[in-house]
Amino acid sequence: MNSAIQNLVISLGAMQVARKIPFEDPQVLRYVRVAYITTQAIILGVYYITSRKIQSKNDLTLLKYVEPPGAFSEGPGQLVTTTVKDYDLAETSKLLRAAYMGIGMMSFMHLYLGYTQPLFVQALMGIKNLYDAKLVEIHLLGKPAVGDLKRPFKSGSLFGAAVPSPQTDKASVSNAEKRVGSKKEEF
Repeated sequence: MNSAIQNLVISLGAMQVARKIPFEDPQVLRYVRVAYITTQAIILGVYYITSRKIQSKNDLTLLKYVEPPGAFSEGPGQLVTTTVKDYDLAETSKLLRAAYMGIGMMSFMHLYLGYTQPLFVQALMGIKNLYDAKLVEIHLLGKPAVGDLKRPFKSGSLFGAAVPSPQTDKASVSNAEKRVGSKKEEF
């Protein structure tokens, strides 16, 4: 099942369960807050450990791919030349930013707006997202970087819609290198 559809199903199921939880009870609310904070601490800790593991491996294998153009931009994609270490650290940084944004939004929703059900839902979704993190699978669980775990990672989409993924074939990379070379000659 697609990861986005799994997220949707888990969210809807967790919201139905959250309706039955008596959040008005201060004891229950305290437990839910502790569960949310613990979950977020675990997530941030795992991402930190993952980044330290990436740095300790120091994999300087060259990685070339053509980044697909944005949704509203036309033209060819951009050539990206990096190392596996730098790519993995950039992906870990994206995961951390997403976690921090989630914490910020949840803090605003709970502390300012007074919503309590999203704490329960996001505690579950955080663990699900940690389970789906490709870098955690590679660096902490020791799975080989083949198939879906091959770099550069393919971006998923909701309901299996066609999303352009990075192109790693030699023809695409050499065409992008030629475009970059011709632009340098123009200057």
